[in-house]
Amino acid sequence: MRLGLVRHSPARVEDFRSLRDLYTPRQMAGLLQRERARADRHEREFALVVLRLRNDAGEWSILRLARVLLDVARTTDEVGRYDDDAVACILPDTDAGGAWFFARRACSMARRRGLDPICTVYAYPSAWTPGEEDDRLSVGRRGPSRGKAPSADSFDSRLRDEIPPSDDQDVAPLAPMFVRPTPWWKRLIDVVAASCGVVVLSPVLLAVAALIKVTDPQGPVLFKQRRAGLGGKPFTIYKFRTMRTDAEAMKRQLAALNEQDGPAFKITNDPRVTPIGRFLRRTSLDELPQLFNVLKGDMSLVGPRPLPVEESDGCDRWHRRRLDVAPGLTCIWQVHGRSRVTFDEWARMDIRYIRRRRLWHDLSLLVQTIPAVLLRRGAK
Repeated sequence: MRLGLVRHSPARVEDFRSLRDLYTPRQMAGLLQRERARADRHEREFALVVLRLRNDAGEWSILRLARVLLDVARTTDEVGRYDDDAVACILPDTDAGGAWFFARRACSMARRRGLDPICTVYAYPSAWTPGEEDDRLSVGRRGPSRGKAPSADSFDSRLRDEIPPSDDQDVAPLAPMFVRPTPWWKRLIDVVAASCGVVVLSPVLLAVAALIKVTDPQGPVLFKQRRAGLGGKPFTIYKFRTMRTDAEAMKRQLAALNEQDGPAFKITNDPRVTPIGRFLRRTSLDELPQLFNVLKGDMSLVGPRPLPVEESDGCDRWHRRRLDVAPGLTCIWQVHGRSRVTFDEWARMDIRYIRRRRLWHDLSLLVQTIPAVLLRRGAK
């Protein structure tokens, strides 16, 4: 049962919340993931407030700062160590305005106890600045954040006027914290395998390029497109051109024929595809130039397939967990799904891969990709 915001004296809070209740940095990371999943499921917001001291004041001062957070926190908030020099509080069902009210109150109490903290507020999924609460930029869908049901645990908006906001109270997006850097072993495999692939397949690359130029001399050999990469950062993907030069202009006209649910766009027997392009798609030869994307570090050999930026922007919040890792040439969807599954199932496959990302799993998917391509499973 959710409890309302109740003001306790420090002595009474001590009775049921002590420094022994502090979570470790690893546990806090797990709690952030759990709260993110909950917020995505219910289309809610949450925030993270981090407090650190301005100088190396020692362990005792950090614990005193943690005591402040425990005294100010609601029963549904989670308090723990952010790192060796900072403490943090996760605030469920709290927008950035409520988080800054909490932060100002915590800093005020800390200063009364002789501490001088630096405060940082992170918000998920919206960015916020004082005075612009109706113009939030969603990290997921473009446009204003969806409204949330009132919560008994939310900070009373009338109390926010007690401590007016200052001009330097920025809010950092929380989403980048969930981005997972590419492990060294994965990057090593990418560079070695992609380099070998470019050398070994160079005759094929040249032959395909010549074939495209001979059959359609007016258009370029390579197709370049902006796609959403690690953390949603756009990058330019390279593919052999398989469509007419006016394919993008025709996309709106063909929108009614889209067979893939969700934001992705796929059509069986797409009229924009050239005759040679159909062969390249069936054999996945059109993907070979992405080996250069792998060498550049934009992509990995194994990872969620990158969507065009506009399609990625149209994803639901939970779909965007695909962006937590670098995109790849192949993944579970390439091996077991492709056009045979819904977009939600596609996203679940990618999220399942992210949770199980290990060396042997990557090698297994690379091996399974070969028969999937040769047998043209789900290819269009």
